[in-house]
Amino acid sequence: MLNRLPEFGLERYFAQWEFTAPWLLCASDIEGLKLTELLALADDESRGLWNDLSLGYTESTGLPMLRREIASFYENVSPDDVLTFAGAEEAILVALASLLDADDHVVVTWPCYQSLEEIARGSGAAVSRWELRETNHWMPDPAELRELIRPNTRLIVVNFPHNPTGALPDGAAWQEIVDIARASGAWLFSDEVYRGLEYDPADRLAAAVDVHDRALSLGVMSKAWALAGLRIGWVVCRDAGLRKRMATRKDWTTICSSAPSEVLALMGLRARGAILERNMDIIRKNLVHLDRFFSRFGDRIRWERPRVGCIGFPRLLGEPVESFAARLVEQEGVLLLPGATFGHDGSHFRIGFGRRNLPEALARLERFMSA
Repeated sequence: MLNRLPEFGLERYFAQWEFTAPWLLCASDIEGLKLTELLALADDESRGLWNDLSLGYTESTGLPMLRREIASFYENVSPDDVLTFAGAEEAILVALASLLDADDHVVVTWPCYQSLEEIARGSGAAVSRWELRETNHWMPDPAELRELIRPNTRLIVVNFPHNPTGALPDGAAWQEIVDIARASGAWLFSDEVYRGLEYDPADRLAAAVDVHDRALSLGVMSKAWALAGLRIGWVVCRDAGLRKRMATRKDWTTICSSAPSEVLALMGLRARGAILERNMDIIRKNLVHLDRFFSRFGDRIRWERPRVGCIGFPRLLGEPVESFAARLVEQEGVLLLPGATFGHDGSHFRIGFGRRNLPEALARLERFMSA
């Protein structure tokens, strides 16, 4: 399977620029917490685990206390339904490879994080894109999803809250998506890594695993939790047989997670209120700057304001975004992510607003555009 995978466009782009460009105006995560900040938030039990930590192997399925904490974010699951992984990437690889064979058909929400599509295709499955469109405010159309279903559709891959647009369907549309998966007999793989960053908490969707018994919900410490460096992700699945297949496949990847990372992830999840409020404060303040910027340059950039998260997918008008982004990073050190890294035609680009230095980066972008 791995030999069939193409180059990961987004990651190759970041490999070139992420640690050399001083101003990342395209990052998909919230500014990371410092270790001292996280330790200051730890409760007594998790701090005791940290102080007494032995740097040996850990349980392959994940630290039991961490799995219990993850399970508490869902309504209808137990800790046994949780498997932890080395970030979301490993979780996607293991889950999709455990589900798919060459005769299967997969429907994938698009544009998307490339692995959600290419790992399915690399497994030999036929892949159809369920496209989100700017003309529909990036909202999914369940009727189009229904038209894509085939007799051999094994899996529907969705990503709400959505990367890269920040779109979020309402509860009725989400229920229709779940109903389509249930009626077709397909599994539903739901990338929910931005869940918890809704601007209005009333907009939060039910986790897929809570509303469909053939669903998998993906989570990670990287996005809503501002702890990307821990490399801890998870899949929640209520089907024991599929969980066993995933667990045995993980024996061929990382085997187990990092012991320090598991304890630090436990600290972060237990400090959920403080961390999520800190992250939402960054987002709210940065949206004020972005609203002003896009109002000023509305004749050159079209902006569909997100409903959730720290990313959006504006469209540059009048010139190719690839050359614009190349000149911007060379002249001002500000990095944008062209839509082509998602395989998306046109002049869209991902903008990220989870970093505290956004005002400085935006000022440099304004200077570049005003020259």
